Amino acid sequence: MQEADPAPSTSAPRGGSAPVSLGMPSLSRPDASAGLMDTFGRQATDLRISLIDKCNLRCTYCMPAEGLPWLKKEQLLGVEEIRRLVRIGVETLGIRELRLTGGEPLVRVDLVDIIAGIRADHPQLPISMTTNAIGLEKKAAALAEAGLDRINVSLDSLHHETFAQLTRRDSLDKVLAGVSAAAEAGLTPLKINAVLMRGINDQEAPQLLDWALRQGFELRFIEQMPLDGDQNWRRDGTVSAAETRELLSEHVTLRASDEDRDGAPAERFDVLDAEGNLRGRVGVIASVTEPFCADCRRTRITAEGRVMSCLFSAEEVDLVDLLRDPEADDDAVAQRWAEAMWAKPAAHGTDRPGFELDSFHRPGRSMSAIGG
Repeated sequence: MQEADPAPSTSAPRGGSAPVSLGMPSLSRPDASAGLMDTFGRQATDLRISLIDKCNLRCTYCMPAEGLPWLKKEQLLGVEEIRRLVRIGVETLGIRELRLTGGEPLVRVDLVDIIAGIRADHPQLPISMTTNAIGLEKKAAALAEAGLDRINVSLDSLHHETFAQLTRRDSLDKVLAGVSAAAEAGLTPLKINAVLMRGINDQEAPQLLDWALRQGFELRFIEQMPLDGDQNWRRDGTVSAAETRELLSEHVTLRASDEDRDGAPAERFDVLDAEGNLRGRVGVIASVTEPFCADCRRTRITAEGRVMSCLFSAEEVDLVDLLRDPEADDDAVAQRWAEAMWAKPAAHGTDRPGFELDSFHRPGRSMSAIGG
């Protein structure tokens, strides 16, 4: 296979984004034995599988108040299909870590079976899960015993009224109980994901950080992206990474971490106390204003088994027909998956980063339907 030139970084100077090129793509046909390469020289090693599109919250930055048309049970990937995809990913395509997402994964009644099966197949594979933690209080111990390593919990506010405004549900106590149970079960390092919404919870950022540090959790602030079901996203409504850092710096001292991000979406900062001692770390994921597309190493599979090479891809490649075809072997699945990733766009579903470009089009799905 002809090797594409290494892609230069798309990260813009802090405080703004600039359209940059990833270089000219290679025209070679993909070879599954080389892993999940794309034409810009990136290789996906981080697999994110959505287990279900359904969620028990209605977060304003994700879906409409009335919810969405949910997939039928028979449309969802089954336990053995999920295990097979992970096996193909790890043994053939070079996957090195797995994140289970949704919707809300805890809604799946067979979640423990899914995790136990994957762990039996891959004793050393890092397995994490993103969850809203509702129901986690009763399931955390079983998930840990099944083989789940750690969790990311979506939590945007510690105030009941603000939480209810953002999620359209009064469930904060359930979330906090789930977080406590997860920590007790050893599902650590536990990370908290927060989306700041202008005029709603942005001024709560320092308090949320202080709480996370005292609990021993790592908080990650995520810029709101145009993936809401209501399609009300506006660039000027996004609380930028620069604004987030400024909000936090009024209360704590931040020092940029010197560690290699290694393709991770979050830029991490050491949080220092008044004496300069390390209290913990905080991350900022700046998908909108400081995009990191050139080092993206993720491949996503939706709950019904479609490959999305990018969160904003216009194309989805179905694997279910092969998974359910008795004549199709693992090599056929791997090759189609590789071809789907070969077509990965340069950035944000188009030729360069930027949600205000004429070439950018919102995906037809919200975040809950794609899988985070």
